This record gives sequence, structure tokens and C-alpha cells, in this order.
Amino acid sequence: MKTYEQMLKEASKSVSDIGKKERRLEIPSSKSLIQGNRTYITNFIEITNSIRRDPKHLAKYLFRELAKPGHTDGNRLILQGKVMNSLIRKKVDDYIKEFVYCKECNRPDTRLEKEGRIIFLKCEACGAKQVMRRI
Repeated sequence: MKTYEQMLKEASKSVSDIGKKERRLEIPSSKSLIQGNRTYITNFIEITNSIRRDPKHLAKYLFRELAKPGHTDGNRLILQGKVMNSLIRKKVDDYIKEFVYCKECNRPDTRLEKEGRIIFLKCEACGAKQVMRRI
């Protein structure tokens, strides 16, 4: 006859990790490189692909929030001036909170839709539709 501890060990092995909450949206951390008076975000396209947003939209947001002009060049974003990577990460996180996650169900299954001059955040999970601010 098995002891209580043996049965408990067997049961814990057969049960999946219930307490572990898995994030559905895995966003790569921004990788930046400062050369001279320019800052290069080397994995910019990876970030935009993971959040399913237009690179132009995120770039425009970063230009405005960081108060730095710039442009895209292949897979990277080039900012005029020196910007710390921690500040870039914070601004990307702010963008994701505002323009990616649904305000109703808090899921990342959204897309931006433009109707006329108004941009809506449409949730594919719950169907909510919210007006977004212009950048």
C-alpha cells in the first residue's frame, strides 16, 4: 500500500503546472546601439511583428514620445540623438498598453482599423471597439 506522500508525488507529476501563468504575447526586449549622435534599435521589425502593428505607426509614436526625429532602415529604426535603452523599452511598453491590449478584456488580440479619419482599436476576442487618439 502506498503512503500519502507517495500518492501526492505521483499526483503532482501528472498534473500540469496550474499555478504558472503563461504570457500569450511575447515581446522581444528592445536592443539599441548608440554610435556617435545616433541611436539604432536593431530589432525594431521583430518588435512590430510580435505585436502585429505597422512599423510606421510605432516609429511615429516613438519619434513623438522621445522627441527625436528618425527613420527606418531595413530591420532597424534610427533615431537622431542619444537615447537610453531603458527609456526606449518604457516607451514601447507604453505603446503596447495603449495601442495593443484591449481595454475591455485585456487581451492582445486586437487590430487597428481606420474608418474615415478615425482610428479604432478592434478586439478580435471580445468584439469591443474603441476610438484611439491620433499620434
